[in-house]
Amino acid sequence: MVRWGFWKNRTHNLARMSMGDLIVAFFSYYAVLVYLGFAGASLWLTALWFDGWLALIAAGIFAALVYPLSWYVLHRWVLHGQYLYRSPLTAKVWKRIHFDHHQDPHNLVVLFGALYTTIPTIALVTIPVGYLIGGKSAAALAFAMGILSTLFYEFCHCVQHLNTTPKSAFMRQIKKYHLAHHFHNEQGNFGITNFLWDRIFRTYYAEPKLRPKSTTVFNIGYTDEMAQRYPWVAALSNGTRGDANPRRFRSEQGEAPSPRAGH
Repeated sequence: MVRWGFWKNRTHNLARMSMGDLIVAFFSYYAVLVYLGFAGASLWLTALWFDGWLALIAAGIFAALVYPLSWYVLHRWVLHGQYLYRSPLTAKVWKRIHFDHHQDPHNLVVLFGALYTTIPTIALVTIPVGYLIGGKSAAALAFAMGILSTLFYEFCHCVQHLNTTPKSAFMRQIKKYHLAHHFHNEQGNFGITNFLWDRIFRTYYAEPKLRPKSTTVFNIGYTDEMAQRYPWVAALSNGTRGDANPRRFRSEQGEAPSPRAGH
């Protein structure tokens, strides 16, 4: 991973970070800077190719509506699917983009999506339909909206794992639902900022007591039996796996003091 400034020689344990620490870390993270660059370039192309407001409005509405559905589909049937870890070709990707996050939910480094998976997905979902709606300008705007939606999602996701109580009622509510997904039953509450599709597909639960406690909430299905049959993720994890509880915060450098204490 590219590291500089706030990210250089530091661990990032969300259980020990303040909102101020998170804001600095978030806006200095290389993936966030890349997203901002893509969004800026796409908005510039939108203006350059502009040929009317109607198509742009339609493309913007489409992007805003399709993002929560796309995330739901990917989160439920791909990231929580039981097939990516079964091949040595996809085990490393699955470990990086989701298993590590459920194993170590306070580690900010593995919370962000990997750029090689997020940007192509956003492009495939938004650009073709945006182009059909209104040509090049609408395609560029739809892609920009997808990128900006991703930034909003990533920031909210970070706050949901921060060891503080959000001041906003909206943030408190979505944090409650997401932490239930992580610590009670992972087969529900797949949304991050929008739980409409959880309601539609009947995977939403407002209170943990409404669902039984899952035995795979931390290993998301990669049990000891699965690790014996499909050993690649286990090998990449040095043979460690948190089943009954999430792993204690781990990083490349090991545990570190609070970011406020420097290194």
